[in-house]
Amino acid sequence: MKELNINIPVTMKQEDELTEQEKALLVEAKAATFRSYAPYSNFSVGAAALLEDGTIVSGSNQENSAYPSGICAERTTIFYANSKYPEQKVMMLCVVARDTKGQFTERPIAPCGACRQVLVETETRYNQKMQIMLYGTEGIYFIGSAKDLLPVSFDSSFL
Repeated sequence: MKELNINIPVTMKQEDELTEQEKALLVEAKAATFRSYAPYSNFSVGAAALLEDGTIVSGSNQENSAYPSGICAERTTIFYANSKYPEQKVMMLCVVARDTKGQFTERPIAPCGACRQVLVETETRYNQKMQIMLYGTEGIYFIGSAKDLLPVSFDSSFL
């Protein structure tokens, strides 16, 4: 038997340590939480993607009474970026959430499994690592690649 250890480096910053570009991405992701449609969970998530040319696109979670017909903020954002700007690589994705009381979460939230798979596919599509920025009021996590979020992932090599 052989044991594999997978280590994922995570950098944590405070809001006052962010670059101007990271601050701009965070502002857009926070704003997107207010466009969330979350009448069932009351958990509003926003995401913003920084494209290679500096464009920032954002999206929010959209729930539906016919669960699971809704979609997460990360996939809303990535699918919009890929369809509106198909030639632009996604360089960074910022994810922010507001809890059921409407406050930004203290701890950063991470993308669900389906979103992680879409993020990995986007990295593969553009042959470009996508830095992931996960916001919490107590600290902001930076992860170097979507593949770090899903290190044992399914891809086209299995097909």
